[in-house]
Amino acid sequence: MSSNPVAETVASLMPRAKEELTELVAFRSVADFDQFPKSESEGAARWVADALTAEGFQDVALLDTPDGTQSVYGYLPGPAGAKTVLLYAHYDVQPPLDEAAWTTPPFELTERDGRWYGRGAADCKGGLIMHLLALRALKANGGIPVGVKVIAEGSEEMGTGGLERYAEARPELLAADTIVIGDAGNFRAGLPTVTSTLRGMTLVRVRIDTLAGNLHSGQFGGAAPDALAALIRVLDSLRAEDGSTTVEGLSGGAAWEGLEYEEEQFRQDAKVLDGVELIGSGTVADRIWARPAVTVIGIDCPPVVGATPSVQASARALVSLRVPPGVDAGEATKLLQAHLEANTPWGARLSTEQIGEGQAFRADTGSPAYQAMATAMAVAYPGQEMQYAGQGGSIPLCNTLAALYPRAEILLIGLSEPEAQIHAVNESVSPDELERLSVAEALFLRNYAAG
Repeated sequence: MSSNPVAETVASLMPRAKEELTELVAFRSVADFDQFPKSESEGAARWVADALTAEGFQDVALLDTPDGTQSVYGYLPGPAGAKTVLLYAHYDVQPPLDEAAWTTPPFELTERDGRWYGRGAADCKGGLIMHLLALRALKANGGIPVGVKVIAEGSEEMGTGGLERYAEARPELLAADTIVIGDAGNFRAGLPTVTSTLRGMTLVRVRIDTLAGNLHSGQFGGAAPDALAALIRVLDSLRAEDGSTTVEGLSGGAAWEGLEYEEEQFRQDAKVLDGVELIGSGTVADRIWARPAVTVIGIDCPPVVGATPSVQASARALVSLRVPPGVDAGEATKLLQAHLEANTPWGARLSTEQIGEGQAFRADTGSPAYQAMATAMAVAYPGQEMQYAGQGGSIPLCNTLAALYPRAEILLIGLSEPEAQIHAVNESVSPDELERLSVAEALFLRNYAAG
């Protein structure tokens, strides 16, 4: 990347970027205030606000969103008549899971084997640093040729929709000609990729009640209806024999057109144990980008240690359903709830409560912004051509922005390539990816302004 002044500037800024990411990762900014202090998220929000202020942003504000979290906003005016680009990232992170399972502490950025480890390093605190690097590189090389809005969300990982509701109530706030969502990732480290589709999601809490209270399993077991057994039956009904998702009324046969995901590569990326089969049918890309996928992400039941010989009176689970573009998440929720009710055995009492939702997203890849990004990525990644991939995950804000600003072009890039292990223990970011994508974003802004 040398001999390109923007790339040289970004390279010179990397030590500072590491220092800043270290500061940002140190905030335990999980937006679940039952588990983590709200003050940690508020501290991270202030850090972002201070960084924007230091870069000359105007109207920097901590936005109190309806879900009780804060998003950070700032605006940097461009030259007269210039287009406006919105840069998005989120500063909240997933819980660290088992902190003892991390090789190094999750909230201390640690360099190891050429990667920087820490919760949020890739998803998505690194995305904020990427935006800052791109803007600084342009500032040092002739100036920023577009108006820039930055929005840093505070509850993306929780799916509680605070920023979506806030933006819907104030549609002028985030209005832009093009939106760069810095919360995706290259298909593989070193292979420049834009994410052109996202699955939507719905999160449903399921509860089954069968008895007024727990019973002795010797005295009553065999006739007393066991709520945990009923729940297991219900959850099992959500999968076919091959593991495919089967929610009655929800189509599961769509095919992915675009970058293919080799099965052996997927097994490596997913760290599937030897001899264990993949689930579902069709290509891997079909399964993870184009079709629905149900996951039981939690069950409330007695732990093995300390369990008593009891028939359970009630049991709960948290069920996540990912839905592909073309399927309305609200409609999918109704189908899921109806399926659960239809498959509850023994007349057990079932209740369901939706606690999160996000719509799927499909980008217009033929737009000028995509051409500007393809040209930028070819420079940032010499010898590589920009690829289009799907993403199985959900970024609910994408659809809100697409609905609010139907003329805006939306691009998804970011640092969450497979080795980053986002949402798992030992999450990390590749500094090479951070450097190259910051260069790509800077050159994109320049190309886009000139287009």
